[in-house]
Amino acid sequence: MRRLNHRKIAGLLGSLMLIGGPAHALSTDKQQPIHIEADNVTIDDGRGVAVYRGNVHFKQGSAQLTADEVTVSTADRKQVGKIVAKGAPATFRQRPDNKDQDMRGQALHIEYFANEERVVLETQAQLWQGQNEFAGSRIEYRAGEEVVQAQKAPDDSQRVHVIIQPRPAAPGPDAPPPSNKSAP
Repeated sequence: MRRLNHRKIAGLLGSLMLIGGPAHALSTDKQQPIHIEADNVTIDDGRGVAVYRGNVHFKQGSAQLTADEVTVSTADRKQVGKIVAKGAPATFRQRPDNKDQDMRGQALHIEYFANEERVVLETQAQLWQGQNEFAGSRIEYRAGEEVVQAQKAPDDSQRVHVIIQPRPAAPGPDAPPPSNKSAP
């Protein structure tokens, strides 16, 4: 196992997007510097694996991840292939383009598949966009397709729970114009 300098670490992680791809996360996130804090790190450059342990904080642009342990795998030792985060819970947050609220999630186990723009949250999983919420044993979010799938626990102990807030009604053709009068 060889030790790598911070520039090589950044190179290993340079293409990381925690949620969504360029069209769904802030498009500027990939161009931002990566900041990682942890109690310790082991980097195996030969295998293309870095393991961060102990109060891990990851930030790149709007993307943030906190966990007890984060494992980053690079299939070709150049670009991130998969990230696994474990915590009690592990959390993530990222701002999608053209949205005024972050996508947030948490679970005991989070896997991110960079090439597929797919995030899987398992065990006590929750996903929020604004005040809309998905909760279940397993939640999969495919950013490129804008699809969320949630599943109950195999033993039926935790069913899927979804809260979707109503969208504000658009004024129709018969709607009265807004009043400019002040209330007495």
